Amino acid sequence: VIGKGMTPPQKIPLAPEKICMDWQQKRRPGAGLYNLGSTCYLNVILQCLTYTPPLANYLLSRHHSQFCCRQGFCMMCVMEAHVRKVLCSSASAIRPKAVIRVLKCKQLQVLQQDFFSSLIGELLTPFLVLGEFKPDVPGDAYEFLCCTLNAMQTACLSGSSKKSHKHKLTPSINFPQHFYFLPVTCLRCKTVNDIFKTFWDILLKIKGASSLTTALEDFVRPKEMDGQISLCLGSRCMKEVAVTEMVTVHQAPRVLAVCLGRAEDGTNRKLSQVVEYPEHLDLRPYMSDPAGESVLYSLYAVVVHTGHTCLGGHFFCYIKASDGQWYKMNDVSVDSCDIHTVLGQQAYLLFYAR
Repeated sequence: VIGKGMTPPQKIPLAPEKICMDWQQKRRPGAGLYNLGSTCYLNVILQCLTYTPPLANYLLSRHHSQFCCRQGFCMMCVMEAHVRKVLCSSASAIRPKAVIRVLKCKQLQVLQQDFFSSLIGELLTPFLVLGEFKPDVPGDAYEFLCCTLNAMQTACLSGSSKKSHKHKLTPSINFPQHFYFLPVTCLRCKTVNDIFKTFWDILLKIKGASSLTTALEDFVRPKEMDGQISLCLGSRCMKEVAVTEMVTVHQAPRVLAVCLGRAEDGTNRKLSQVVEYPEHLDLRPYMSDPAGESVLYSLYAVVVHTGHTCLGGHFFCYIKASDGQWYKMNDVSVDSCDIHTVLGQQAYLLFYAR
């Protein structure tokens, strides 16, 4: 649904009814990943994407590589090869060398610079210079997730051949962009200007929040924009005035990533508080129409950061595999666990699917 002020998509993605949200084939958990220097931040994101059911189903079908016509670097082709290797390998652990090589690709570096330049001042994760990833330098999992999704979407929008259009479009079915609704209210004349912005994930401030639901409630609460002014187009104003802003989810994504920002006020100090999060989440109370039917999600992956500050530490993750069981993935190790263990973590990233 495209509302007023919303930019139509460059391509129509695969029809929702054709996206299978359940695993099409059950198999044992795949391989762990070697840490090739300081690549734990990269490993956890690769594992979470590998165990995102609709994305894994699509990549395992090899549909993208069959019709891809991109010259040189293509993040979708890289991810397709990686997911197949992880889930089909008989080895207990593999080296993600192809993804490591991508970090040095000039085309990826350009995407990093373009993408992160728009987020400076908004990210709550000062782990490194934005958009610069090196195998031997600690990095941030959230920043790598954002950059990877951006590169994958770019590949989907520009990499399919004419032949593929005769069959079906190469879809961005992993974490497709959806819309925030931001009504901005003039404090002088009360004129409301409706603004829509795309998003892949929800970035939450957690200082003072005891749970995911309280952090989401604060996220959608109307806020006066201190020190910020906006041009009011109301007939009684037509001038720059103070405004309030309220953010809600306008379109519910099929896959939702939530970042619990643990850097305190843009410093290197880490917020180590426990933030409770549920196995099942109803997004409806945080949407533009909070009175509609429930929009239910189930947790399928969690990223955890250990360490006393944001500059360093270690990342590991928990994923729900196609056999319905939970596993802790800590670089090369893959160990089974239960949902109670998963829900008791100092989470940094949460992944939910409808």
